[in-house]
Amino acid sequence: MIDSLVTFVIGMSGGSAALGIVLFTLAVRLLLVPLAVRQARAARLGRRLAPRLRELRERYARDPQRLAEKTRALYAEAGGSPFGGIGPALAQMPFLWLMYRVATHPTALAGQDLLGAPLGQHLAGVIGHYGLISWPVSVFALIIVLVLVLAWWSSRRMEVPEGQPQAVTRLMRLMPYGSVLAAAVLPLAAGLYLLVSTAWTAGERAVLTARTA
Repeated sequence: MIDSLVTFVIGMSGGSAALGIVLFTLAVRLLLVPLAVRQARAARLGRRLAPRLRELRERYARDPQRLAEKTRALYAEAGGSPFGGIGPALAQMPFLWLMYRVATHPTALAGQDLLGAPLGQHLAGVIGHYGLISWPVSVFALIIVLVLVLAWWSSRRMEVPEGQPQAVTRLMRLMPYGSVLAAAVLPLAAGLYLLVSTAWTAGERAVLTARTA
């Protein structure tokens, strides 16, 4: 099945697996737009409830469990959820898994590359085959650096609903950096997917934030 999928994607992109991955990623993100809209609405709801959330934090500062209950109740009353913003990130996991299967399939990406770097290889494998100072390693490093920059930007721009426990807030702000770790340990094909996907997320968040401000 994976071979058939790869053959179809490469065929639709004129024989280029790298271009096929980009097109596949864009198609995935288009499918996820409704979830992104929900995320933007959750952020807007968090801003609207901010004053009442601050009151709850002050009132139940010494009772975290009660604070969490009251926070959930407040969001439920407003027709939302304090965790409504993490859906799009979780929804991408099945697609990333599919990309991983494609990138690690024995024959799926054989002979396919991105600017001379093999799409089916991990960073460690590329270093072992070409050496640390080599063009393929530089391509891999560039992808990782670009993903890191986008993760940093996304983390800084992320709107975390007020009233969350500090541990939850930290976790949500660290989530974008998971893509950096994944790009470093997964094959280059998955790293390319992550780069395009994170770039889409950054642009999408900027547009939706402006429209829901």
